[in-house]
Amino acid sequence: MNTRLGDKWEAFSAGTKPSGYVHPKAIQVLAEIGIMHEGESKKPNQFKDIKFDLIVTVCDSAAENCPIWFGKGRIVHHSFSDPAKAIGSEDEILSVFRNVRDEILEKVPLVLREATKNS
Repeated sequence: MNTRLGDKWEAFSAGTKPSGYVHPKAIQVLAEIGIMHEGESKKPNQFKDIKFDLIVTVCDSAAENCPIWFGKGRIVHHSFSDPAKAIGSEDEILSVFRNVRDEILEKVPLVLREATKNS
């Protein structure tokens, strides 16, 4: 979102069970669309003292519980599958990562636009 909507939004990212690294296939499929990701996996509590306008949770509600957010800001949820749990051939797994990437690129801007209208 910072690459595509950075003129209007600043995005931060955290995970419920951060691995300490960003999955190499996530980095690969982002690079395919010109996004050179630099960062690390983080826990939500690293951001608890920041007042956000909006928190968009994107965890797979069918597979895990989203964390309870004790920080400040309005929360909106949109569920995405966890591509790191994909199984199959290398091509099949990459396809899952690409599908989730594309779904995020399509849906999150809509969530942000709707949040802006309602604020």
